[in-house]
Amino acid sequence: MNPPMTLLIYPPAAKPCEPSAGLARLAGALRRHDRPSHVWDANVEALLWLAGLPPQATDRWTSQARRRREQDLLALQSPHGYQSSAIHATAVRNLNRLLMMQGIPSQSRISLADFQHASLSPLRSHDLIAAAASPETSVFYPFYKEKLDDLIDRLQPGRIGISLNYLSQALPAFALLGLLRRDYPGITVLLGGGLITSWMRRRNWHNPFTGLADVLVDGPGERPLLRLTGIDDSAEGPYPPDFSDLPWNAYLAPGKIMPYNASRGCFWNRCAFCPEVSEGHTYMPVRAQQVLSELKQLVKLHQPALIHFTDNALSPALLRALIAAPPGVPWYGFVRISPQLADIDFCRGLRQAGCRMLKIGLESGDDAVLEGMQKGANTDLAGRALQCLARAGIATYIYLLFGTPWEDEAAAQRTLDFTVKHHNAITFINPAIFNLPLDAAAESGLETHDFYQADLQLYSNFKHPLRWNRTAVRHFLDRRFKRVAVIAAILRRTPPSFTSNHAAFFAPLYLYNANPDAEII
Repeated sequence: MNPPMTLLIYPPAAKPCEPSAGLARLAGALRRHDRPSHVWDANVEALLWLAGLPPQATDRWTSQARRRREQDLLALQSPHGYQSSAIHATAVRNLNRLLMMQGIPSQSRISLADFQHASLSPLRSHDLIAAAASPETSVFYPFYKEKLDDLIDRLQPGRIGISLNYLSQALPAFALLGLLRRDYPGITVLLGGGLITSWMRRRNWHNPFTGLADVLVDGPGERPLLRLTGIDDSAEGPYPPDFSDLPWNAYLAPGKIMPYNASRGCFWNRCAFCPEVSEGHTYMPVRAQQVLSELKQLVKLHQPALIHFTDNALSPALLRALIAAPPGVPWYGFVRISPQLADIDFCRGLRQAGCRMLKIGLESGDDAVLEGMQKGANTDLAGRALQCLARAGIATYIYLLFGTPWEDEAAAQRTLDFTVKHHNAITFINPAIFNLPLDAAAESGLETHDFYQADLQLYSNFKHPLRWNRTAVRHFLDRRFKRVAVIAAILRRTPPSFTSNHAAFFAPLYLYNANPDAEII
């Protein structure tokens, strides 16, 4: 008797520009053990379906967006749309208009990167259960119903796994879950992914979803899923990802973006108030030689235009391995500031190995703040690293975090000054306001209070010890930081909706043409 099929689903709404790395790993694990599976990227299919419906409004903008739909989709799916930020922005704006108009009857605000409901919150279990109880009220219901009936009739799955990573997916995912429970009660349903893991690792967690999902998966899903199929793989894995089911031509990107994770957790794992630390994630790297071997095979099979390393941070050892054996196509990912990146020869080696952009959680331009956050770097090292990367031709996507417990207005100003000083070596910036992870709040010594009443919230508000509260931080960002001309110019480069997922394609337009003989400051 053949083992039952496993259907793996990635629900809307998330950026529809690349497949789910997690579900590809799950499919690879199942197929390595001859367990049949099928991956359904309901996210990209649902968003394209929704954008293709007759619009719910007849105003001039919506009508124009409807006429331009195919043209705008083509712009996001071909190199032409990335030759100019204006072309890209226009296409995104028009498609978002179509999605937003479709969401109005169901009180939903939908875009290519987000889903919000006027009255239901993904941070309240009561609201998620309500979404499951009335799946027909979801804007995605007609799509879900038709597609699920076809898939289940053809595949006859014995179990269905839903991967839930972002808050924007939660309400649509629970509507899908409710539909499954109503129409297919005999199928075992698993619910996993990064968001489920974060909820389950909170202190005093109790499962409010009993009766909806048969199994909630905490952490990587390969072993729990394999155990359900009768496989004990305690001595095996990790498994190469399998992307064979995925609709490569549907994604909104100028070529295939292939996500790949060479590790789970973070090799540094020391930054204060990092969710990786508070949630107790263990660092689990894939051996460098296995990474290189898998990438070689995957590149040959899929011929991607870009590899997206989804690791929390690429380790120094893996960066050296990539320089020694390049994957053969451009790539980008997250790294930590390290002495390696302040070595111009090392940076040039990364560029020659295909590195087109590095995302860096710099967080602050103030040394006292960096020390308090236990980042393991200082502003001198960070400045030299940015200059070396610029000289080597590698774009940078810099993440700044304002309002941490160690920062005051003067420290925030030093971050502004650092950004201005190195603006010619910074390609993109993401400035954000600090949120205190809920489970870290109890050990922080800070006076805390809830943002709002929600049993699934992951962050806590707090009384800032230096009186640098969120309102003051927001005022600083809006009135000072973002109004500096060179910073404003960098912020305008950010690809709307897709942000860092599309940024590498725009990097050639903005890279600073540094003098290779200039002194590294």
